[in-house]
Amino acid sequence: MTSFYTSLNGLKNAQTDLGVISHNIANAETTGFKKSSTEFADIVANGSSSNPRLSQGIGATVASINQNFSLGAIEQTGRSLDIAIDGDGFFGIRNPESNETEFTRNGNFQIDETGTISSFSGRVLQMFETDAAGNVLNPGTTTDTVIPTTNAGGAALSNVTIEKNGVINAAFADGSTQAVGRLALATFVAPDGLRAVGSTNWEATGLSGGAAYEVPGVGRNGQLLSGALERSNVDLAEEMVGLITAQRNFQANARAIDTASQFSQTIINLN
Repeated sequence: MTSFYTSLNGLKNAQTDLGVISHNIANAETTGFKKSSTEFADIVANGSSSNPRLSQGIGATVASINQNFSLGAIEQTGRSLDIAIDGDGFFGIRNPESNETEFTRNGNFQIDETGTISSFSGRVLQMFETDAAGNVLNPGTTTDTVIPTTNAGGAALSNVTIEKNGVINAAFADGSTQAVGRLALATFVAPDGLRAVGSTNWEATGLSGGAAYEVPGVGRNGQLLSGALERSNVDLAEEMVGLITAQRNFQANARAIDTASQFSQTIINLN
């Protein structure tokens, strides 16, 4: 019976929806996480020569799982290498193993003994090279963010700060400061086409288009907030309502299968 397969598809769709909502809820406290939602489309049995007034629906299918890149709440941390983007844009981070650049909204960075600034998953933060006045030397071309551990006078590095326009300043023990470069932000024509690769990182695809690099505060890029992190944009109240709805959909489709089974049993008993 067609109703069996229609309801079975409904069960699978509800299961997918439950999985997406569960993933959102599990990452409600994950820094830089972006929630997703499931979109469905109906399926209709219809031919070019059929009567449109007799077209029969035969269920639904998952049309897409859409990512929502709306801004999450900003949490003040006071740590100089915690950076939030107040607006659009992604941090570019290079995977040293594959040499591929990934993208993230998680601005929780660290500096190692060589002066390299990277994410806690080991991806190296990307920046623009600048001249002494802070002007970008090679627009659109990024390089690894490496801070000199000593200055020309031999004084050791004491602190690193990042301004809202992306200028990276190194402070040394002798009281001097030096501009190292400007942090680069990436934007995409269609960010919902980015592919999630885990650890709140994404990679570009043909659907998203290539990354366009620019300094913070220019074009669609937001400015930076040093000493702050962007929290997950998951709204737990909204997700709980969606969870209840998905559960009801699952139960309704299961009941429809049970009803179709009773009809089939009645027909079999007539013989």
